[in-house]
Amino acid sequence: MAIDIYKINPEFRDIMPQEIIDLEENATWAQNQKKPRGIKELPDTKELLEEHSLCAGCPEAAALRYVLAALPKPEETIIVNSTGCTSLMFPHIALHTVHSLFGNQNAVASGIKRSLAWRFPDKVKDVVVLAGDGATVDIGLDYTLQSFFRQEKITTICFDNEVYANTGGQESGMTPKGQVFKMAPEGKKFEKVKMWELATTSGCHYSINMTASAPKAVAKAVREAILIARDIGPTYLNIYTPCILEIGLSANEGLGEMKDQDKDRFASYKYVSDEAAAHLIKCKEEGLL
Repeated sequence: MAIDIYKINPEFRDIMPQEIIDLEENATWAQNQKKPRGIKELPDTKELLEEHSLCAGCPEAAALRYVLAALPKPEETIIVNSTGCTSLMFPHIALHTVHSLFGNQNAVASGIKRSLAWRFPDKVKDVVVLAGDGATVDIGLDYTLQSFFRQEKITTICFDNEVYANTGGQESGMTPKGQVFKMAPEGKKFEKVKMWELATTSGCHYSINMTASAPKAVAKAVREAILIARDIGPTYLNIYTPCILEIGLSANEGLGEMKDQDKDRFASYKYVSDEAAAHLIKCKEEGLL
């Protein structure tokens, strides 16, 4: 792995749009960082092409940008993603990614992490799973929990839009009770699965439930989770990124929806094990936070 992840073929450089050139030249991981990367760099650097494949105003696109800006060492990071809306964005970023089958992303990430630890025993290699609620909590729940049980040193990030958004609008286990969708016309019959609590009881050393309304908060959680996963064990982030199309909002209403839910269903939940808390103190002393 190297910072030369994303390079434009010289023969095509003169016909490339400027935003693609900017992705090569101004990605934050192509610089020598003397301080932790973060949200403040977003106005001057590029993490994701603006002309991505998601709907206008999609909170997932914003959340992914925050995640990428917060990676401690992106040139040594592999993101494993699964089929879903998020997978449409990964061709538009300059980062190592692996697209898994729907639901088995944590199994794939576990194998990658172990292989990297064997191949590069003296280097830091971060593996991050990024998938939706269908892949994480429904179809892939067994794979997700087994990686927690085995104490795999990976970070799992669930972009929780509470619906199967790219297959017509079916309810998921993370859909709130009573929610009506196009392909769930009678409304959800049972309560939302509290995956963040399940992650805690299943062995995660760090588990948080939040929305993507506050960029700095998302970046802080991502960074803490990855640093803990490096040395301690599995970590989990549940980030609410509503599908504005499925819940009938316009392109500019996603942020307001997330802020409203900050005060309601996504009120703060954060668990940090004693071992992880001590590690975060050490990381802060070393200037990693």
